[in-house]
Amino acid sequence: MAVKRYPRKVRDEIVARVKAGEKVMDLANQYGMSDRVIYNWLRDDSGDESPSYSKYNKLKKENEQLKWLVGELSLKITRGEKDRDRN
Repeated sequence: MAVKRYPRKVRDEIVARVKAGEKVMDLANQYGMSDRVIYNWLRDDSGDESPSYSKYNKLKKENEQLKWLVGELSLKITRGEKDRDRN
């Protein structure tokens, strides 16, 4: 499958619209392109080494799992201290 190229003017317009608050999915549908294309443009436009959208979602899920684990461990520690106080 050939990679479709978009004019710089279109790219700049879409990036500006996303930064102004429009949704990526809405713009992707409007322009008939993948949302990944737009996310890549946003990453490139940011000028830093931001993670890709899929990497971001993976990190977000990992963060949620770690928060849950910290909560569980905190509960166990708290319960353990209460059990010791009863003795």
